Amino acid sequence: MSNLICVGAIAGSFGVRGEVRLKSFCAVPEEIEDYSPLSNEDGSQSYSLTITRSIKNGFAALLGGVETKEDADALKGLRLFARRDQLPQLPDDEYYHTDLMELEVYDTGGTLLGTVKSVQNHGASDLLEIHGPGLQSTVLLPFTLEAVPTVDLSQGRIIADPPDGLF
Repeated sequence: MSNLICVGAIAGSFGVRGEVRLKSFCAVPEEIEDYSPLSNEDGSQSYSLTITRSIKNGFAALLGGVETKEDADALKGLRLFARRDQLPQLPDDEYYHTDLMELEVYDTGGTLLGTVKSVQNHGASDLLEIHGPGLQSTVLLPFTLEAVPTVDLSQGRIIADPPDGLF
């Protein structure tokens, strides 16, 4: 499991005074500020974060070291990470998306179905994107208790009971 968890991303500049457009991936979006300072993916850069106001699809925020619109524009696409120990402890039936990545997915009979490549959410619930050598295309498995009764992070696997015809 990674020590860094992606909690947000920079969508570009906001205004001309060095503010950035911030997208928060936190369950309570404004809590991203509580995890400051945030870092880039490899941890080599650190940024203090202050939310200045809510805007459409996110927040306007100030990042430490970002003084101009050009500085803010240069950070577009930057994903922001918090240390795992800064984040709240999750209940037993909840997982950080990053912890599900690359887990092997087996059916209830023990047959390998594939590997989790991403976790997606299009509004209703999370979907696990499954890739595998025996699959002709990507399979989106609903991440519900019925379809995924067991997630075993210590063994690096998921036991799935997919709906009929999905695989």
